[in-house]
Amino acid sequence: MERIAVYSGSFNPLHKGHLAILRRLAKAYDRVLLVVSPQSPFKDASQAMTGQQRLEAAKTAVARHPELSAVEVDGIELGMDPPHYTIRTLDALAAREKGSSLTLIVGADNLESFPRWKDYARILTDYGIGVFPRKGFHRGRLRSGLMKENPAYRIELLDMPRTDISSSEIRAALASGKDMSRWLM
Repeated sequence: MERIAVYSGSFNPLHKGHLAILRRLAKAYDRVLLVVSPQSPFKDASQAMTGQQRLEAAKTAVARHPELSAVEVDGIELGMDPPHYTIRTLDALAAREKGSSLTLIVGADNLESFPRWKDYARILTDYGIGVFPRKGFHRGRLRSGLMKENPAYRIELLDMPRTDISSSEIRAALASGKDMSRWLM
């Protein structure tokens, strides 16, 4: 059975932190789907390029890194009707990728808010998640809390370095005229 990592987000913009995660995922999974989201319900829409612009930027960025040959930039959500819930995306990918095992990849910051996600319990039982570290979030404690709710949840703490840069920090720095090119993927 092919193991597919589903790494979804706004990626506005893709940066060195994303690159480090993608490199690790490309080694650990058969394929990685970098799913560009139209707009997160938890983020300010005025701060984002269009979904199509971010999709094209992601394709260009991934193409610059030959070691990411297992990574496919996927715009499946751009063709889906809103609301854009992760469970709907995973179900659509599962229908398309029959016979594959899908794992959603999230940062520890998302693990903290995961119970607010639509059908989060089904995501955790039907697909499972891989969690990478984020500054200020204790993954082990967050995982333990969710596992007490249901021991059948599939939550893997991924072994990868923590990167302390975010897309929102990069956007803010660029808006103030700072050169952030060393951080961009």
